[in-house]
Amino acid sequence: MHVERDAMAIRRIYHYPEPVLKQVAAPVAAIDDEIRLLAADMAETMYAAPGVGLAAPQVGVSKRVIVMDCAPKDQPPQLVVAVNPEIVAREGGSVEEEGCLSVPGYYASVARSEQVTVRYLDLEGRERTVTTDGLWAVCFQHEIDHLDGILFVDHLSPLKRALFRKKWKKLQEQQEEQL
Repeated sequence: MHVERDAMAIRRIYHYPEPVLKQVAAPVAAIDDEIRLLAADMAETMYAAPGVGLAAPQVGVSKRVIVMDCAPKDQPPQLVVAVNPEIVAREGGSVEEEGCLSVPGYYASVARSEQVTVRYLDLEGRERTVTTDGLWAVCFQHEIDHLDGILFVDHLSPLKRALFRKKWKKLQEQQEEQL
């Protein structure tokens, strides 16, 4: 079935603990109109949220597609769409505070590689390889984790994970009271 749309759409962002977030996403076999539309919708959803990265499982689609834009606010957008991304090299280490559109309102320090080399396909099916650091490196690692069913809170120590679950439950109860 081929669906034509005049405009992109903002999709619902799935939140912890929805099962799609824990599944390993399937590789994309072919970059077709369906994948291009998914990527366009994901970009619009990410910008509207607002966020700097979004993985397909976060919008309920278990496919290996991510979108990212870590450009500074005072610079033009630098959207990256990566299909079937994989980290092929890592270097160094850093600890940065992270948040996630699927875990709204919660932030924690996460240890990651300082620099990563990522290989992926662009929307034209061309293979790309980039080596990056800083926010871009953190974002690639965070979004690729989503494709593997891993949330940033899964990187926390058992104690911090338990504290997260307790705090998350309290946040959910507060939101239900407001309804």
